[in-house]
Amino acid sequence: MDNVSLSRIGVVGRGRLGNALATALRNAGYEVGGPAARAEVPAGDAIVLCVPDSEIPAAAAAVAGAAPLIGHTSGATPLTALEPAGSERFGLHPLQTFSGGESDAARFAGCRCAVAGSTPAAAEVAAALARSLGMVPLEISDAQRPAYHAAASIASNFLVALEAAAEEVAAAAGLDPDEARAALAPLVRTTVENWAELGPRRALTGPVARGDELTVAAQRAAVREAAPQLEALFDVMVERARALVEEVPA
Repeated sequence: MDNVSLSRIGVVGRGRLGNALATALRNAGYEVGGPAARAEVPAGDAIVLCVPDSEIPAAAAAVAGAAPLIGHTSGATPLTALEPAGSERFGLHPLQTFSGGESDAARFAGCRCAVAGSTPAAAEVAAALARSLGMVPLEISDAQRPAYHAAASIASNFLVALEAAAEEVAAAAGLDPDEARAALAPLVRTTVENWAELGPRRALTGPVARGDELTVAAQRAAVREAAPQLEALFDVMVERARALVEEVPA
């Protein structure tokens, strides 16, 4: 293990992440095998599995003995899922979203990357790979993975679901989905930037932050009429916003 040269990296998985990772690794100067199909075994000093969580054990078994290091890119799955590979194990989860576009390979730079290893040496390999792609390694243990991945899902996946809800309500104001996204996107971007810079309490604006309960009630009625299936979601979000307003500053 100590003498492994990470000049060649094998990538398994031809989805969004597999393709982006293979391109980014090549751009960083690595010789890359793949991205290979899930039944294939690419050459490499380390092999990274970019496959769905449920398929990691089978993919690990398929590459057993092919490289001294086997890693996965799952944020939620423990390293024990890689045990069928019979190699030292590592985790490499970019805290980023990938759309399948040409710019995906550049999206690694500047983001955090959850890393872990079955040994200190394997963990250092994961951290070195992350740094070579411009990412900042973030050590996450197997015990911490569920909370880490839940936070990522809330921040990214649930944000998309929330914006889809905004599109539905905007239809009642005469905006089709394309118009709604064009109108709301600058607001969303600025809000996210304010949250990142100021924190949630200071970034919160609007009627709940002002204590304007009449406006909140009018909004609730509009949501009930336009998209009654979203009324419960509206109530939950108002409750969370009020909790931020009432939070005592640190």
